[in-house]
Amino acid sequence: MKRVVLAVCLAVVVAGSLAIAAQGRQDFVLRNRIGQTIDELYISPTTTDEWEEDVLDVDLLENGEDVTIHFPRDEDECLWDFKIITEDDTSVVWTKIDLCKASEVTLLIEGGKPIARIK
Repeated sequence: MKRVVLAVCLAVVVAGSLAIAAQGRQDFVLRNRIGQTIDELYISPTTTDEWEEDVLDVDLLENGEDVTIHFPRDEDECLWDFKIITEDDTSVVWTKIDLCKASEVTLLIEGGKPIARIK
């Protein structure tokens, strides 16, 4: 009986480890605190001048709401630029956000300037 319990516990630990390993190290929680609804989110490596596709996993991200952004496991870039499009078609850009050090990114606009608080 002890062997069965030990085997089940080991299987749970291995499954949890595999789920964590499948996530990119750049995965993070995006917190919208800009005072407006975000309609689109583009994230591209700082080293490129082109924006990738919209990666917002929800239709709209209301002010005060959060969403988790996932990256491929094999992604190795750390510095990323963010571009959001609000519901009123305003675009705002944040640059050089180190996603290798962030588990949460809070987007704000203070004094008319884009600010990213990283945790």
